[in-house]
Amino acid sequence: MLAGDAASRSLGITLEHVGPGTAEVAMTVRADMTNGWDLCQGGLIAALADAAFAVACNTYGEVTVAAGFDITFLESARAGDQLRARAVERARRGRSGIYDVTVLRADTVIAEFRGRSRSLGRPI
Repeated sequence: MLAGDAASRSLGITLEHVGPGTAEVAMTVRADMTNGWDLCQGGLIAALADAAFAVACNTYGEVTVAAGFDITFLESARAGDQLRARAVERARRGRSGIYDVTVLRADTVIAEFRGRSRSLGRPI
């Protein structure tokens, strides 16, 4: 799935780990990803977290999409920063799931993301 994700590929997002209900992806913040304050644009941090979420919730062999998400930014990121997003499944019932994603710069948590998934009930 991630191999066919043109948006993630354009951001330089790479898959570091995948397992049942879990995933880790990484991205280096480029100069063209910064806003007017020379900080990484928040939507791109959300995109990194969303990529980890998407991989994690699609590990069960069914096409699964986002039903929604929330993100809280705790720290900023700058050009050159290497970011990692680690997704962990919290609950999965029927066609619905809840996943938490922690976005890190080294060992510093810069954002927390909670995604809600919905399986479309068809095989990948």
